Amino acid sequence: MITPLALREKAETQAARLPALLARAEHLAGAVLLGDHGRRRAGMGDDFWQYRPAQIGDSRRMIDHRRSAMGDVQFVREREWQIAQSVMLWVDQGASMRFASTSDLTTKADRARVLGLACAILLIRGGERVGLTGTQLPPRRGSAQILRLAEMFSQDDTEDYAPPEHRAMIPHARAVFVSDFMGDIEAVHTALTKAADRGVRGVLLHTLDPAEEAFPFRGRTVFESVGGTLEHETLKASELKERYLDRLAARKAELQHLCAIAGWQYGLHHTDTSAQSGLLWLWRALDGGLART
Repeated sequence: MITPLALREKAETQAARLPALLARAEHLAGAVLLGDHGRRRAGMGDDFWQYRPAQIGDSRRMIDHRRSAMGDVQFVREREWQIAQSVMLWVDQGASMRFASTSDLTTKADRARVLGLACAILLIRGGERVGLTGTQLPPRRGSAQILRLAEMFSQDDTEDYAPPEHRAMIPHARAVFVSDFMGDIEAVHTALTKAADRGVRGVLLHTLDPAEEAFPFRGRTVFESVGGTLEHETLKASELKERYLDRLAARKAELQHLCAIAGWQYGLHHTDTSAQSGLLWLWRALDGGLART
């Protein structure tokens, strides 16, 4: 099992290649969390935004005398309006995620954990509050939270297929789900429905091993779940290929449909591609796609 410190080192390596992620915060109903997140609007905050000519009603304390001394017009120094966004992560830690088809490939679990933590690092560096879905680790900021997340991600679930956690969804927050989504689709439906009811928008990263896409099995084959609770033996594995691929395609289509209904974005990632490609997709989805919804 990967240690929390080793996981953090992997995630830091991925996060270091991208600019700090600033998730696009929407106005929260009835409340605004002040933080270090610039929204490029005038208001309360510490970071400089722009100078503008003084207007009737501006306080004399707002005048920037150094800038005004450069000409005949008085200027006001405006700051950015700053909002901290809460982002909740769910990284599947079920036994099915501990599958890798060859020794050269990382397991789905290790890839999902690195991507989840790297995403958290980018968000926290951008001033966001990041935590886990559910009640175990509420969204917080700071480097200590990164280590807490690493510790939580390092724990394995005993179940073959872990359902998405949907409790304690913060209204109008953001969410990131990373999983192979091989388990009960109804659990995903419930989680996304509850998220949509609370105005939570998010991204769903479907993470698969390349063998799960290609089904390269032939002849006598014993299929056994990683957790050991399921087993199926066949003498002609190739005869199962078409039916399996049809079911996989149907699962992808259903996930995409659920995301479309809930206002989420769906992405597909394979463990034989670089972790950087998965992190880049997450960054673009959070930083750009959600800002347009």
